[in-house]
Amino acid sequence: MSPRIQLDSASPQAIDGRQVRAATFQKVRLGYVIDTMKRLGIDAVSRKVLVVGGGRGILPSGLARQGFDVTAVDPSGSATTMARAAAERDGLAIVYRTAPAEDLGAVEGSFDVAYYADTFEITSDLERVIEHAAGALATGGVLFYDTVNRTLLSRLVYLGMFQRIPMTRIMPRGRYAADRLRRPDELAEVLERYGLHNEDVCDFKPKNALGLLNGVRALRRGAITDEQIAAMVDFVLNPDGRPVVTYLGYARKRLKLPAPDNVRR
Repeated sequence: MSPRIQLDSASPQAIDGRQVRAATFQKVRLGYVIDTMKRLGIDAVSRKVLVVGGGRGILPSGLARQGFDVTAVDPSGSATTMARAAAERDGLAIVYRTAPAEDLGAVEGSFDVAYYADTFEITSDLERVIEHAAGALATGGVLFYDTVNRTLLSRLVYLGMFQRIPMTRIMPRGRYAADRLRRPDELAEVLERYGLHNEDVCDFKPKNALGLLNGVRALRRGAITDEQIAAMVDFVLNPDGRPVVTYLGYARKRLKLPAPDNVRR
């Protein structure tokens, strides 16, 4: 019998592809943020950071342990409940709210840093998501993100391997679509329209592609947990490589916003 594919599920029998991504991406996500903040000369301690798409709390918890003052927003109420419970068990003072990325409800200019995870590649209204991100950031604030490129290989992996092929499927069908995958230059154009200047793009990938395949298959068999697959797959940053499937990046909010005619109303 095939395992049940269900996002944000507390059931140990369900395969939650979003949680799998959070576990396997955690090392590169945190490493990229820490290295970038050091390079920019920004101390993480007490900086107010907004995490959008933090799911069950792996990324928000990691950032809180770095000294950030974390608020996490996620569209899934069940994920928010599980994340809040995990933070309480770990003694982490993270504020969790349930809201879509397209309508955050954040106070204007209230965050020094934002991290958008598991968001850009699934939204059908990227313009509105970026508009809200720009509004939530203070002037000079840093927006971090990771997302999926639109290439032949990324389509094979995300639209085929993760959604349709029975032996490797970990996501519900329709979670990803080709028109919601964006190239780095396309994303940079949208960011720029809302006063966010993209300053870096960094490829990241599994150290061994076969490890990804074997890890997903082992997870579907119930042979390993979400946490164990992270060590088995081992994603690594590849700053000198051209992004083929997944990439991270960051943008900074300009001191001067673009003219009103360039911004969507």
